[in-house]
Amino acid sequence: MEIDIPKTMKAIRFHTYGDPEVLQFEDIPLPSAQAGEVLVRVHAAGVNPGDWQMRSGLAHRKFQIDVPLPYIPGYDVSGIVEAVGPGVTTFQRGDAVYGMTTHGAAYAEYTTADPSHLAFKPVSIDHIQAAGVPMSAFTAWHTLFVRTRVVAGQTVLVNGAAGGVGHFAVQLAKAQGARVIGVASGRNEAFLRELGVDLFIDYTTTPVEQVAHDVDLVIDTVGGENGNRLLSVLKRGGTLIPTTWGHYSTESAASASLTVEDVVLLLPTTAQLAEIGKLIDTGRVRVEVSMVQPLAEAYKAHELSESGHARGKIVLRVIEERSSPL
Repeated sequence: MEIDIPKTMKAIRFHTYGDPEVLQFEDIPLPSAQAGEVLVRVHAAGVNPGDWQMRSGLAHRKFQIDVPLPYIPGYDVSGIVEAVGPGVTTFQRGDAVYGMTTHGAAYAEYTTADPSHLAFKPVSIDHIQAAGVPMSAFTAWHTLFVRTRVVAGQTVLVNGAAGGVGHFAVQLAKAQGARVIGVASGRNEAFLRELGVDLFIDYTTTPVEQVAHDVDLVIDTVGGENGNRLLSVLKRGGTLIPTTWGHYSTESAASASLTVEDVVLLLPTTAQLAEIGKLIDTGRVRVEVSMVQPLAEAYKAHELSESGHARGKIVLRVIEERSSPL
């Protein structure tokens, strides 16, 4: 049966680096699924710090990461498979999926994706929530269970615990039986205690290094110039893993037999996304979405993301949800 797919779509693009106002809501040609790809009708797109770092030019200036202009930002998507390209057997038209694209282009009504970075959407959540999961939850999951092997009884400190990666890291570490210290501003204390933190530190009033000690693993989602203070909370032989770029003294780390790992940016596999989906569907992990904006107002989502004060995830609504969570 012939599939009726439009020839154009709405998308957010920027033609030059700059402030959130450079994000333009435009009509552009619809992509098509090539060999080994699926075409997804996007219901919702997740917003991540990397999106505004590319848009602002920070990624270009600081890390020599370039994107082809004009560029559609965004990697996290949740939606319905509209068409499959030659060679794709894992999904079919009508499947509800979530995951990441390899080339950006999530802030659009349709996008193409490699099916090896998609999975069936968790059935217990809607597309808005699902779009907030892939990059942040996978980063937390990969940090805790692949880059390290956190076990019950260990102590994990999450700096920026109320943010996108942070709130997933708290829950995943607790589910593993770890003792979790959450660092965030005071307004997030009740939220983080709900998620299970054993010790809350309000960084606006209390230096982390004065309270936290003998930590096995620090997950630093904040980065920046003051990362060295986090080294002092680790026990000898402990590990610090940043999820964004920061400054840490390799000399101080070496003298205390500490390990500071590099930032690693990876895409999740279908199996990893399915594992995360199971944790969500069984109620062991929840998704906190603090802001939902229509696609046309992506600039507002970028303003909040760039402030660094968002709780949980920011999501763009591309099409309205039906009553069913599909």
